[in-house]
Amino acid sequence: MKLLSIKKVALWYLLAAVLVVVDHYTKTLATATLAYGEPVFVTTFFNWTLLHNTGAAFSFLSDAGGWQNSFFCVVAAGVSAYIIYWLYRTPDSARWQALALSLVLAGAAGNLYDRLMFGYVIDFIQLHYQGYYWPAFNIADSAITVGAVILIVASVFGKDSA
Repeated sequence: MKLLSIKKVALWYLLAAVLVVVDHYTKTLATATLAYGEPVFVTTFFNWTLLHNTGAAFSFLSDAGGWQNSFFCVVAAGVSAYIIYWLYRTPDSARWQALALSLVLAGAAGNLYDRLMFGYVIDFIQLHYQGYYWPAFNIADSAITVGAVILIVASVFGKDSA
């Protein structure tokens, strides 16, 4: 098993860093242009809606009294550190795995930044259908989700051949 070269792993870290910058930029733009909690219609299934999430996915533990922010910061920092190591140890042939890890790392780092700076995660993308609303999310959440799906698919369907 040949591990990623320093040059190749640096490109995966760079991808994660670029996504963190994009995430931060979009959250800054949403904060500057949207009124909190007021949806801006885009399509029949999509709104821009600025919300602050003190919890985790789907606002899990959002009303827990404040301790959850420190907990989620520790978890995100630990996961990020492990992913940095895991990515470094990824075989050269496992490009899908490396992509997935970069996406999850970017998402974890983007949301960790929000928690450290503001005490909550900035969400602004809202999907809905016939009165049913999916919890608001952001670019970091999307990166984590896509990365996790790629990891699952790659592990279920076997050898990475990208």
